[in-house]
Amino acid sequence: MSRIHPIDLEQASGKTKDLLSAVQKALGTVPNLFKVAAQSPAVIDGLLSFSRALKASKLTAKEREQIALLVAGQNNCDYCLAAHSTLGQMVGLNEQEIVNSVKAEGEGDRIKAILNFAKAVTEKRGQVSSSDYAQLTDAQVSQQEALEIVAVVVENILTNYINNVAETEVDFKLPDSVRDARAKTPCAH
Repeated sequence: MSRIHPIDLEQASGKTKDLLSAVQKALGTVPNLFKVAAQSPAVIDGLLSFSRALKASKLTAKEREQIALLVAGQNNCDYCLAAHSTLGQMVGLNEQEIVNSVKAEGEGDRIKAILNFAKAVTEKRGQVSSSDYAQLTDAQVSQQEALEIVAVVVENILTNYINNVAETEVDFKLPDSVRDARAKTPCAH
């Protein structure tokens, strides 16, 4: 059971009900993360606004999901590992790409650079080195995309921390291969 109690759509009112209804409409369900975040209208509104804004980034949906998986692994967030394993499959990632993302291993220079940079941002809390950043420029990742990688990392740290603090009940399947990949990934903190 969650430390922070989830709010079901039927219990919600006002802006919170509108936001949860929008999630229901978009996803066909309201994941427990959003039910927990609904305890604070400001938090759920901010979370949904941030997520909506990042969908317009130059990073592809696959790249954003790969970053999310990496960050969830670094922050030991089983909820987000499970959710982003499902979302990753929905945008075309196969199981091996999902597992590799958790381990900061990608195929191709671009995704390797993106994941290495996202890992550095997470582990070093943004205090990346010039060589960390140079990997991006070497892989032809633009300055705009570098900022978007930072934003996706931050968005996912927010959801990881909400779920870790709340002990949100996982309502997605966490594949054993992903759990095992996370277990073998050294914690950033």
